[in-house]
Amino acid sequence: MIKHIVLFKLKNPTTEVVNETVAKLRSLEGKVDSLIALEIGADILRTERSYDVALTATFETLEGLQAYQVHPEHVKIIEYMNSVRESSIAADYEY
Repeated sequence: MIKHIVLFKLKNPTTEVVNETVAKLRSLEGKVDSLIALEIGADILRTERSYDVALTATFETLEGLQAYQVHPEHVKIIEYMNSVRESSIAADYEY
């Protein structure tokens, strides 16, 4: 099993933008066959070191994660995220 974790810091982290971003990310559910589970959450502490939105995705295999990366629905989300994010960090691991 593979976990894919991404944290996003938004350019303009207003409640409206955060909620829209969470909704866009959640829209991936059921659209990518290799995506087993998807969790999306908005940061609740909002400290200086916090990122605004977290994504945790689960895949059966590394090939499933790689298929997700180039899937057209994921590519649409990347285009949106590129317009609203200031930065992002990611970690991928096998468990």
